[in-house]
Amino acid sequence: MLPLASVRVIAVEQYGAGPFGTMFLADLGAEVIKIENPTDGGDISRDVGPYYFEDRDSYFFHSLNRNKKSFTLDLSKAGAHKVFHDLVRSADAVCSNLRGDVPQKLGLTYQDLNTVNAAIVCAHLSAYGRDGPRADWPGYDYLMQAEAGYLSLTGEPGSPPARFGLSVVDFMTGLGLAYAILAGLTGVRSTGLGQDMDVSLFDFALANTNYLAAWYLNKGSAQERLPRSAHPSLVPCQLYQTADGWLFIMCNKEKFWSALCDAIDRPEWKEDARFSSFKERLTQRDYLTQLIDEALSSQTTQKWLEKLSGVIPVAPVNDIAQALENPFVTEYGRLQTLTHPTKGDYQLIANPVHAGSGEPPSKPAPQLGEHTDALLEDLGYSETCIQGLRSDGII
Repeated sequence: MLPLASVRVIAVEQYGAGPFGTMFLADLGAEVIKIENPTDGGDISRDVGPYYFEDRDSYFFHSLNRNKKSFTLDLSKAGAHKVFHDLVRSADAVCSNLRGDVPQKLGLTYQDLNTVNAAIVCAHLSAYGRDGPRADWPGYDYLMQAEAGYLSLTGEPGSPPARFGLSVVDFMTGLGLAYAILAGLTGVRSTGLGQDMDVSLFDFALANTNYLAAWYLNKGSAQERLPRSAHPSLVPCQLYQTADGWLFIMCNKEKFWSALCDAIDRPEWKEDARFSSFKERLTQRDYLTQLIDEALSSQTTQKWLEKLSGVIPVAPVNDIAQALENPFVTEYGRLQTLTHPTKGDYQLIANPVHAGSGEPPSKPAPQLGEHTDALLEDLGYSETCIQGLRSDGII
């Protein structure tokens, strides 16, 4: 049995960050019931292109919502809250991925729900938090990267500010939401009571500055971009040129410097006082870049990978196609095949968390409202009642 098989999560979510986090829960067995508003067509990510299985059925949506159930419910309608509360009574957690001021308006906080289910964990993901002057501000990943300093650290010195190529803040915060839910559920085991748990895109973006923040806050050192994506203090740790491309080498322990010298036939560098430690090599970074480039230019990237892999920390610089066609990906279970109800098989990246028991589920992302009727029937709603809710635009 998968570790979260007994957990039911009600997810009032949309777009990227929240769905990414709850998908991790669903992949490990949790029943994630995705609340979607039938009035506006459900999760906006159903429409995010450029690639679609069918109209309003995007690959983007499928990449973030496998193994979930879809339940249509317009929480702005008066009659919706009785239905929602019936769901909450059967759930372990309610999570939301909304603007900071919206959960309270929709009745998604612990204060709103504790009388329905005292053990319910209410986890909230917002742009800037549910309190403070930005609670009602919309916000997205790239904005957080910009304000938290990421764009000043990414790319080559002298080039325009550059963001990460991926929505790294969304994904980190989504995982933070999953962590918050599980932390809240652990607390319930001790107290029997739920609580609110909060994460925000801004706070996670800021938290990721970590050791750079420690350097600035305590030593006044503001890190800037370095050539070839170099590490601020460890050398050699950056991009180097080969005969036909690039390698990223990370000699982040002294033993790897020695191993590199031997592997590229430069054993004399080990005895050179200028290169005897990280401190000395840092003062010689530019010179060492020239020397290592010269040494590596004698062979192709592939030849060097054959010689260096497993000896020192090294990696090729791949594009997305090369990354996904890598045999280490394709031959070792890092892709998952799912079956679309009308379009056949497709592939996604498999969940990177591997449970020791239970087979990972492989259900495609749900169609809008696919599970509404079955879930309502499980809650004791009659067919007549369900039809009435649908006629009223509630589900």
